[in-house]
Amino acid sequence: MPDSDVVNIQEKFGLFSDHWSPKRIGVLNGQQIILAKVQGEFVFHKHDDEDELFWVMKGQLKMELPNRTVVINPGEFFVVPKGVEHRPSATEETHLLLFEPLSTKHTGDVMAEITVETYEEI
Repeated sequence: MPDSDVVNIQEKFGLFSDHWSPKRIGVLNGQQIILAKVQGEFVFHKHDDEDELFWVMKGQLKMELPNRTVVINPGEFFVVPKGVEHRPSATEETHLLLFEPLSTKHTGDVMAEITVETYEEI
């Protein structure tokens, strides 16, 4: 992806339909900009060295944490601090924009059937 291209997020969401399979749409100062469509439950996991930002574009995301569950609606974002175990879930298809370091692994400290080793760039 050339550095000077304008990125239309809604067009990018139209390029894929799979759930829990993040797509990288850009890189900024060592951070990757990711889109994901999610529905159902993910796995409990944590990232020892990285914070994760979940920004809901469409739908509703529930983030289960050790001591509470956070509900994130369209136009809202939530940062999961590094080292905090969490499990995202969505009853309906939910579209997310995520910012995280390039080193962040999809399922953090857990290897699961849903784990994606390398994010596809779109």
